[in-house]
Amino acid sequence: MAKIEVYSATYCPYCDRAKALLKKKGVEFIEYIVDVDAPKRDEMEQRSQRRTIPQIFINDQHIGGCDDLYALERAGKLDPLLV
Repeated sequence: MAKIEVYSATYCPYCDRAKALLKKKGVEFIEYIVDVDAPKRDEMEQRSQRRTIPQIFINDQHIGGCDDLYALERAGKLDPLLV
């Protein structure tokens, strides 16, 4: 099973939407809440080179944010990454 990491915030509709898709896929993920954990925010920015949330990684590969995750789903490229 893939290692999935989601950097998100407490009140973030894009984060909720991304996590909902992952839950619908039936995969487990590690969630880091960056608005209450400053070191995790710094880690997210260093790994992704982005400041926006969510930032998603699958097997240490940076996927991007919510729109990027849904684009992979529409293109049929998300499921192969999740196995």
